[in-house]
Amino acid sequence: MTPPNPRGPHRPGKGKPTGQGKPAGKGKASGPGKAKRPTAGTTRPSQPTAVPQWPDRPTVDVHDPDGVRLQKLLAAAGVGSRRVCENLITQGRVEVDGQVVTELGVRIKATQNVHVDGIRIQLDESRVYLAFNKPLGVVTSMSDELGRVDIGDFVANRKERLFHVGRLDADTEGLLILTNDGELAHRLQHPRYGVLKTYLAQIQGQVPRDLGRRLREGIMLEDGPVKVDSFRVVDSAPGKALVEVVLHEGRKHIVRRMLAEAGHPVLTLVRTKVGPIHLGDTKPGKWRNLTNTEVGLLYKAAEL
Repeated sequence: MTPPNPRGPHRPGKGKPTGQGKPAGKGKASGPGKAKRPTAGTTRPSQPTAVPQWPDRPTVDVHDPDGVRLQKLLAAAGVGSRRVCENLITQGRVEVDGQVVTELGVRIKATQNVHVDGIRIQLDESRVYLAFNKPLGVVTSMSDELGRVDIGDFVANRKERLFHVGRLDADTEGLLILTNDGELAHRLQHPRYGVLKTYLAQIQGQVPRDLGRRLREGIMLEDGPVKVDSFRVVDSAPGKALVEVVLHEGRKHIVRRMLAEAGHPVLTLVRTKVGPIHLGDTKPGKWRNLTNTEVGLLYKAAEL
């Protein structure tokens, strides 16, 4: 039985990941034979493809000391056309620093907090939010000291200094959030804010009726107890099963260690969600820009 994975995850030795990023050099090459070689089972991403753009978004000077008209900033953030944003304001659906604004012509700065229908709008266009599908065999690092294929190889063509939110083992694939928004990244990783992560795991053994209850009540590990927020069986076959595990813990190898302790070692593991963000049909080795709504939902999940 194989997991019903519509993304067609990459397996070591089965073709190349085709990420948008161009590989970054690691160290100085002083002559032939000095170039960095990929780890067995992984290959470097191909040449970058075009980065998705919003050609209809107006540009604004966010550093204007007198501020910018609210509807103009909203339009620049991709909320909608200028007319649509004006209607949102007059309908009382826009808040600035917690206060409802209904008058047109109000000028604000991009550093202020703006919400539309309760969803925070990111006004700073220098902020970047990507959903990256990490392939198998790729190290969760922006620059690996041992010269292995890492995430930085896939986004090397971007000018921003990005970092990954959390980690995935080399033998685990799936969703990683990449951003240059340090405050959001911190909150998404901190267990205090309870941002859920969803995994699909193929496990050994027949799933007993009480496994979900045991995982929800808690499993004792060498570094303390852990319990899931949600568990369900997706599919089963003789000797193995596909299960969905949801938890907000972020300890190393936590899903694998927990299921192994429960008597069901993990065969394959894919992270499919981080908070409200779905992996969707993003192929291994590729990434996509989060929409303005998705960024707002991430802020809401992180209580920002």
